[in-house]
Amino acid sequence: MTTRIDRRFAALRAEGRAALVTFVMSGDPDLATSLAIVKALPKAGADVIEIGMPFSDPMADGPAIQAAGLRALRGGQTLRKTLTLARAFRETDADTPIVLMGYYNPIYVYGVETFLRDAGAAGVDGLIVVDLPPEEDEELCLPALKAGLNFIRLATPTTDDKRLPAVLANTSGFVYYVSITGVTGAAAADPAKTGAAVARIKRHTHLPVAVGFGVKDAASAAAIAGVADGVVVGSALVEALRASLVDGKAGPKTVDAVASLARTIAAGVHSAAKTNEQTGASR
Repeated sequence: MTTRIDRRFAALRAEGRAALVTFVMSGDPDLATSLAIVKALPKAGADVIEIGMPFSDPMADGPAIQAAGLRALRGGQTLRKTLTLARAFRETDADTPIVLMGYYNPIYVYGVETFLRDAGAAGVDGLIVVDLPPEEDEELCLPALKAGLNFIRLATPTTDDKRLPAVLANTSGFVYYVSITGVTGAAAADPAKTGAAVARIKRHTHLPVAVGFGVKDAASAAAIAGVADGVVVGSALVEALRASLVDGKAGPKTVDAVASLARTIAAGVHSAAKTNEQTGASR
């Protein structure tokens, strides 16, 4: 079964450029504003949209995304409302892939079978659940694949060649390479090291490899776009949102603050594609 994610990466590969994958937290700072942001992202250049599922104990996330999740939870955001957001987005955009990213606990409480049914009906295309290792694939990964959703796994600098086959066994859609050790937003990625890591992962899989953690601007996005199939930006967008808030609530410039930064980063991704085309280089 071919998904929106598969089709989008195939189309971008034919164009000779990397994907821009953008992350925003559902319900931050409120449901209506986050929906407006998600709707604005494709026009700003996002090729795939990751939507965070707020959770009270986000152990893999740095301060910016932790704060975003807490803002969303304080505003009353729930997993059910996150699916409502995805459904509302899908009513106006039939093509842009949606990936829900977060932790297993809210899904477990919701009920796996019910969640997968509702996520599919809402137009969700894939899942990234950071606290479920391959040894627990029967919990969610395999049921998700059976339901027609991509299950996207993370690889890190400490994922060696012995561990990679287990990580990649049931991964689909794309591989998310975490370019640094640590939490989101902690440091900038080294393009040379990242390029070598992407090449190593590709020796084990035919899937696209998208790189995240540490992408903050057009320059860092362009550097990563030259060595990977996708560039993931999250903390920088979330921080742009935070800086636009007025007394903790959405301000008049909140939606545009996120969309403008996404547009700038997209330009960086596109410039790398032009450079590759001009030099005849390939990823």
